Amino acid sequence: MNFEGTAVAMVTPFNEDLTIDEEGFRQNINWLIDQGVDGLVGVGTTGESATLNHEEHHKVIDILIDEVDGRVTTFAGTGSNATSEALSLTKYAEDAGADFALVITPYYNKPQQHGVIEHFRQLNDNCDIDIVAYNVPSRTGLDMAPETIVELAKMDNITALKEASSDVDKASKTMRLLRQNQLEDDIVVLSGSDELTLPLMSIGAKGVISASANIDPRRMVLMVNSILDGQMDKALDLHYEMYDLIKALFMESSPAPAKEALKMMGMPAGPLRLPLVPMLDENREHLRKVLIEAGIIE
Repeated sequence: MNFEGTAVAMVTPFNEDLTIDEEGFRQNINWLIDQGVDGLVGVGTTGESATLNHEEHHKVIDILIDEVDGRVTTFAGTGSNATSEALSLTKYAEDAGADFALVITPYYNKPQQHGVIEHFRQLNDNCDIDIVAYNVPSRTGLDMAPETIVELAKMDNITALKEASSDVDKASKTMRLLRQNQLEDDIVVLSGSDELTLPLMSIGAKGVISASANIDPRRMVLMVNSILDGQMDKALDLHYEMYDLIKALFMESSPAPAKEALKMMGMPAGPLRLPLVPMLDENREHLRKVLIEAGIIE
């Protein structure tokens, strides 16, 4: 399966007792679909996946698939630092009916590059679901080399890469290497850094998995579609319109700012689970100012 366009890395709204706010999650799903997004991600990094137990993880995936009901593409976060756990979660997502499994590289362990290849090979060989390999070294302490990504592209079920290394030159090397090996049609590259979506798409990426689109989905969709349609001047205007908001949404560890912004918008979000904590007062006020300037709140 190929994907292009805008997918939203959704927050997981919690009730005040830190249980999952199912009604709020369903509300957010429908709002985002109404804004024109092409895909939705449950229990990714923005969804505080690292603080959910497996039963809760399964619940979020089930709610996502049930509420979307085929209207947009569904991505289930299924990564873990243990290959056995990632395999179990990926099989669950497959059985539940997700379109893609979003699998982060193994964190903390810091495996060698051939260990990363073997990790994904185990998922590829034991599941039939399409897999998005997620490279985010700022979170994991591990950066997939372009040569590693080429090896993943040779696997039947690894059909997309979420690239969040913030290194556009490295992304160029990756896409060039894929072209040289005639693999550019076998793996779609998606931006994993919102502020670099336009640069990455200018060198061959086909869309974004976006955290900021929880807050401003319509403009992100419009920018991505403009790039896909070759309207680069329009896309550039939108890129700079969103820039301050994107930076504000990452001034503290994600998803703390996104959840705060959703609260300001009157949308379901709820508290954070420790070790994430509420934003500092001065940062919260800066975020409010940016949201007002962006026309998102009054």
